[in-house]
Amino acid sequence: MGSKSEWDWNIGKRDIADIAQWRSNFNWVEEPYVSPDGEKIGAIVNLSEGEFTVCVNGQAWETVFDKIWYLRYAPDGRLTALVSETGEWTVAVDGAAWENKFGYVWNTMFSPDGNNIVVAVQQDMAYGMALNDVPWEKTFTSMTNPTISPDGTSTAAAVQVEGFGEGEIHKFQAGAFSAAMDGNPWDTRFVNVWKMAISPDGQKLAAEVRLNLYDYTIAVNGTPWEQTFGCVWEPVFNPIRNSVVAPVRTGGKWSLAEDGRIIWDRRFVQVWHQMYSPDGSKLAAIVAPKYGRWTIAVDGHPWPVTFNDMVSDAVFSPDSKKVAAAAKKDARWFVAVDGGVWKNTFDMVWKPVFSSDSNWVAVKFEKNGKYGIALNDQLWDGECDNIWDPVFSTAGDTILLRTLKNGTYSRHVLSVADMLH
Repeated sequence: MGSKSEWDWNIGKRDIADIAQWRSNFNWVEEPYVSPDGEKIGAIVNLSEGEFTVCVNGQAWETVFDKIWYLRYAPDGRLTALVSETGEWTVAVDGAAWENKFGYVWNTMFSPDGNNIVVAVQQDMAYGMALNDVPWEKTFTSMTNPTISPDGTSTAAAVQVEGFGEGEIHKFQAGAFSAAMDGNPWDTRFVNVWKMAISPDGQKLAAEVRLNLYDYTIAVNGTPWEQTFGCVWEPVFNPIRNSVVAPVRTGGKWSLAEDGRIIWDRRFVQVWHQMYSPDGSKLAAIVAPKYGRWTIAVDGHPWPVTFNDMVSDAVFSPDSKKVAAAAKKDARWFVAVDGGVWKNTFDMVWKPVFSSDSNWVAVKFEKNGKYGIALNDQLWDGECDNIWDPVFSTAGDTILLRTLKNGTYSRHVLSVADMLH
């Protein structure tokens, strides 16, 4: 597929595939997925009872499987699926199945460059993870919250390391869970272990843990913070200092703590989904300043606007100066950028996308049963049966739109300036 700069950025529209024709060639066609560069569209198709394959741009994979699900394009353009052959599950990449087979596989994840593919696996009721067809050597009786490192070379999960029966409450309270990275569990045991994060350098694993029936904290490489809290949420790593930041509840209110120390003076009814700016200089989170009202706080300072339903899909701009998010108020969806709210409202809106120069914000939206793209609060005049997230060129002056209308999948490259007129 090549890097984004190597994609076809010539202004114009190209029809790629006639999905309507596929429906006459197969028993049925499932939900389609498109490649990042927009050059390919693929879907799971049924040939006959118990026979499935994948059709890409009208051409079916040569391999046929018993079942197929979770079709996804990797960032590098390879098409992956979870497939069953004679009752065993594995991963197929562009139609070629991994050599290792399992009782079940799920939750495909990718490194940012797409080179590394990770799945959670189960074999004979033992659980682990597999990276590029290499499974963990050690498996566990249960496993949750599978995680991939920022560079995609390491994996981690919460695992059960001690057995206990349904009535053995004392064993549960003594701690039967831990976290494992690349299949190697911590020596420390906890009552519960939940979501986790791997440091950018791959040397640290942080997880939210429960020490006993009442105390929660964050553990890093098996060592809990000295401070405990009424509750904690998923940790993230500071990209500059490699420290750990997590939402914590103390005194009935929520704030953010770094390595156990509260770093935001202001307390909120709720704090979660914290994120650092690309340059690591700012820290933002979704917060509730009061019950039932949601907004974004940057470095502890909330936006003046709040929403009564929810705020989600927050993202920093590449220059680290802006934050955009999807927000819902009175059953309508909005786009908010730095506390300012677009005038257009939607039935649904997806995660905002910034241009590389941070000047433009584009979103996929749904309105009246049709899909479209909004750019800086202006609506593209195309109306589609389906559309995928917009992609800006490296220079930020053009935008790629991938659309499905009347059964035809098309690839559009438009000038940002033209879209705003």
